Amino acid sequence: MKTTKTSRPTRALEKSLATRLTGRYVLRLFVAGATDRSCQAVQNVRQLCDAKLKNKYRLEVIDIYQQPELARDNQIVATPTLVKAWPRPVRRFIGNLANTAGLLVELDVGLRGSARL
Repeated sequence: MKTTKTSRPTRALEKSLATRLTGRYVLRLFVAGATDRSCQAVQNVRQLCDAKLKNKYRLEVIDIYQQPELARDNQIVATPTLVKAWPRPVRRFIGNLANTAGLLVELDVGLRGSARL
């Protein structure tokens, strides 16, 4: 019997389904290297998530220089870009991510009551 290796899209779908069942947000932050702007974006997003989402999120920080295929697959044209991959709909925020109020609105986090947080 021949066994096949699970493809990356299949693994991503499985992770997404598992995450959906736990009610967690899946966020992907695309940055370009270890620049000051990238580091600030990571810090801003982590602070926001810790304050508003507590332990109900998974943040993936993706350096487009190290993983250009992920940037291409996710159609990233500028950095930093934060993508809310789950729950649907997918939302994107491009920029320095310092405006947390605007970020909450853009990502549709916390707008449907505290049960979503």
